[in-house]
Amino acid sequence: QVQLVESGGGLVQAGGSLRLSCAASGRIGSINTMGWYRQAPGKQRELVATITSGGSINYADSVKGRFTISRDNAENAVYVQMNSLKPEDTAVYYCNADIRRSGVPAPRPYWGQGTQVTVSS
Repeated sequence: QVQLVESGGGLVQAGGSLRLSCAASGRIGSINTMGWYRQAPGKQRELVATITSGGSINYADSVKGRFTISRDNAENAVYVQMNSLKPEDTAVYYCNADIRRSGVPAPRPYWGQGTQVTVSS
């Protein structure tokens, strides 16, 4: 079985910073794109940032210049450093990864359980 486990959420004042971490474990053959998504109450889940195994990065316009995604391929981990947080960043943040399990030919997406980020004004 493959699992994604997130950590690092919490409550922070506007202008503050948080760092989210996500580690994949289990019978992993390879990991392609990893990323972060978020879902605010009453809204659809949306992209925050993604990073490929080769290091190509994509950010949502709303977080460009404030958030930085990175990954550690040796640790099967992805991180997002969130600076200059705004109340509108409040959401449950989900880790996502395209993982090919050992012995399985095709990758599929996996999701973490989500971690709450709350930014107070």
